[in-house]
Amino acid sequence: MKPLILDSSMTNMSGVFYPTGHVFALFPDEDCARQAAAALHSAGHQGELAHASPEFILQEIVRTLGGTDIPLPSVGAEGDMVRRIADLAGTGHHGVLIRMADKDAPERVVAAIAPEGAAAAFYYRTFIIEDLVPQAPEQESQSVVVGTHAGPI
Repeated sequence: MKPLILDSSMTNMSGVFYPTGHVFALFPDEDCARQAAAALHSAGHQGELAHASPEFILQEIVRTLGGTDIPLPSVGAEGDMVRRIADLAGTGHHGVLIRMADKDAPERVVAAIAPEGAAAAFYYRTFIIEDLVPQAPEQESQSVVVGTHAGPI
């Protein structure tokens, strides 16, 4: 697994992290991330894999938010996803960027990485970010809740 190098192909037109055609998964530690990579290869995954340390995530990926937190209407949730990624990286989680090849199915990716401790996994497709690993309902430490879980009123 090579180290992740962030480039413009991994951001949307606003410059926010949006690696179309990839799954970005987060694991509690580097060992879990490496075990997930091995599990993906064992499951026949075809796409490339890249590792992102918590420091890299906080310095490079979170930086892509820039000034986009200005309260303007948005058609996507990419900023919310970056904040969720930042929350996990802030607690030491490591990331794995998984390139999805033509024959790779998201269900098989989840089946391979979930047993290795995946805390979150986001499949970035054109105009859609699919949350592949549902959030536990009572995670008070995350600053943003996205999806179908309703927050307390």
